[in-house]
Amino acid sequence: MPIRSTSLKKLGFLTIGLFDEHRPGLGHESTLEIIELGERLGFDSAWLRHRHLQFGISSPIAVMAAASQRTKRIALGTAVTPLGWENPLRLAEDLGTVDVLSGGRINPGVSVGPPMQYDRVKGSLYPDTADAEDFGYERVERLLRLVEGQPASDWSGTVGIEQFSDRVQPHSPGLRGRMWYGGASLRSAQWAGEAAMNLLVSSVVKAEEAEDFDAIQLSHIERFREHHPDGASARVSQGLVVIPTDSASESQKQKYRDYANSRLPRTLEPQGPARMMFASDLVGTAEEIADRLYSNLSFQQVDEVAFALPFSFEHEDYIQILTDMATRLGPALGWSPAVNRAGV
Repeated sequence: MPIRSTSLKKLGFLTIGLFDEHRPGLGHESTLEIIELGERLGFDSAWLRHRHLQFGISSPIAVMAAASQRTKRIALGTAVTPLGWENPLRLAEDLGTVDVLSGGRINPGVSVGPPMQYDRVKGSLYPDTADAEDFGYERVERLLRLVEGQPASDWSGTVGIEQFSDRVQPHSPGLRGRMWYGGASLRSAQWAGEAAMNLLVSSVVKAEEAEDFDAIQLSHIERFREHHPDGASARVSQGLVVIPTDSASESQKQKYRDYANSRLPRTLEPQGPARMMFASDLVGTAEEIADRLYSNLSFQQVDEVAFALPFSFEHEDYIQILTDMATRLGPALGWSPAVNRAGV
């Protein structure tokens, strides 16, 4: 197995939280149980993906609030919240509230750009301002300023018996340092570094300067750190689809292989006008996956990951995958469960 100079320090996972339209409570409960399992297994973080007008988590902040009351240690993140759907001031209030409820454990990840299917939804989302909304980086900058505690109003004081603050309440002082940006391009990576955010890199990138996924993602990590105040120590988390099979049944193994094979064509060349490149799903034993990760140039540059769970599997499959991640794959990458570390 190739040797790395440093071990994996933080192991996380990402879920989309699918549910049946007619029985949504079961899917949300499954997600919460998976997060609870992640904490018991010693995972450092659990991340939720946003899905608007689909049958996945539409309000990860609400789910994080629920999870914060059923867990004590595991970090809770979003990967990512598309800010085109959000009002930065209201979002800052929600984030501050959930961070306080969780004891300072949330890691909000955000991205920019028009909402998905914008022409179909803008009449409901922004009926009066659809053509005037700014979906660029300034929207993130507003959120960061408000989370940081900069003024949201030009006045604070008392009216009658009511007190008013000039900044978002509740204010959670450590939250700004736990804000992440989900970037898929060199421009986004550079901007996130200049904004002193943390960087989430996933299984999707833009094929700008090359058509080799690993080389593209590595260039994003390097560009981010070149422009971040913390330089080489700036935080980057890598999110690939990883499916260990050590304790899987034969039928599960076949399901996992079929899933990866069905998605393989999109990894062979850039997709669509935006020339998006997708990483291959990693399916195999912990040792096989560790070998592939150690040969990945981008993985060699990070010490924390948020491996993505496949979208459409069953609850029992996720239990097996997470258990193998924590008990087989993590140790093969030099990681130890959070509960085994001094001071945790």
